Amino acid sequence: MLGKRFNRMAFGTVVGVMLMAATACGGGTGGGTTASEDPSATTGDAKGALKVGLAFDVGGRGDKSFNDAAYAGLEKAHTELGAEIKELSPSSDGSNRGDLLRQLADADYNPIIAVGFAYAEDVKKVAGEYPDLQFAVVDSASNAPNVTGLLFAEEQGSYLAGVAAANKTTTNHLGFVGGVESDLIRKFEAGFVAGAKSVKPDIKLDIKYLTPDGDFSGFKAPDKGKVAAEKMFQDGADIVYHAAGDSGLGVFQAAAAAKKKAIGVDSDQRQTIKETDLQPVIMTSMLKRVDVGVFEYIKAFQGGAKGGTDVTYDLKVDGVGLSTTGGEIDDIKDKIDAAKKDIVDGKITVPAKP
Repeated sequence: MLGKRFNRMAFGTVVGVMLMAATACGGGTGGGTTASEDPSATTGDAKGALKVGLAFDVGGRGDKSFNDAAYAGLEKAHTELGAEIKELSPSSDGSNRGDLLRQLADADYNPIIAVGFAYAEDVKKVAGEYPDLQFAVVDSASNAPNVTGLLFAEEQGSYLAGVAAANKTTTNHLGFVGGVESDLIRKFEAGFVAGAKSVKPDIKLDIKYLTPDGDFSGFKAPDKGKVAAEKMFQDGADIVYHAAGDSGLGVFQAAAAAKKKAIGVDSDQRQTIKETDLQPVIMTSMLKRVDVGVFEYIKAFQGGAKGGTDVTYDLKVDGVGLSTTGGEIDDIKDKIDAAKKDIVDGKITVPAKP
C-alpha cells in the first residue's frame, strides 16, 4: 500500500482558483472573495467518471447541521455533475480520520474532501502521501500544494445573528453555547457578541462552552447543551444561539421547555431537525453554506482547478447569512440588511476573536 502511495506522479503547477456563487436565505449582493445512514455508502455507477470521496467530522451524516450541509453539496455533485460519491464517518473520538482519507485515496477517489478543522494535520500528511490526488478541507487553511482550504466568515454571519437577537430580545439578555472552545467556534461567539452590542451596547450575554479545545465530544452532547441553555434561560436570557453541532438539539429542547427562543447554526435548522415540536423555537439559523463550498470545489476540480489555495465564503458571496423560515425576523429585515451592507462595504469590520 505504501508503494502505491509514493509511486504516484505529482501534479504539475498549482493553479488554484475557485469561485462560488449561491444565494443564502435572506438575500444580498453577489460578488467574489479571495479568488447515508450507511457510512460507507457509494452512489453512482459511471465508470471512469468523476469520483468524489468525503470524510465527515465527528457526528457523521444525520447531524442536521454541519455534516449534513457538506453532504448536501456532495449529493448535488452526484445529481448535477454525475459524480460517483462515497462518504465515510469517523469513530466517536475521531482517532481514525487519517485512515478514512487513505481508504478513499486507495479506492481512487479524487478529489477527497475532509469536513472539519480537526482534519487539518491528517489532510496535510495524507496529501503528501498521495501527491497526484486533490484534497479539500473545510474550516482549515491550505497546507499543501494539492490541498484547498474551504473557509467561511462565521463571524460575519454570527454578527447578523446578534443583530437579530438584540432586536428581538425583551429581557436584554442573550446566551451563546459553543460546542468546543476552539478558535473556530470563538469566531461565532465574537461575531454574535459584536452584533448584539452594536444594537444594544449594554445587553447582557452569557457564554458557555461544553468542552475545552481538543475535546470534540462537545459537538455531540445534547444533554450538556440542554443544561447550559437551561441555566441561561433561568438566569433571564430569552434567546440562545448555539454553535455546537448535535449538542444544539439540547439547546432547542431547553428553549421549548422554557418557552423561549433559540438560534440554529450551519443549516436552516427549523427545516432540518426532525422534532417538529422543536421547530417553532428556532427564530432563525446562521447559515454557513458548506453545501455551496463543497459543490463549488467539486465543480472547479472537474473544470481543471488544482489546490494550494484557500477560498473564503463570506457575506459578499452569501457564503454565510440568516435563514428566514417561519418569518420571525421578517419585521427586522431592514436592520439586518443594513448591517450586512455595512459589513460588505467595509464600514464594519467584524472581530474574529472575542
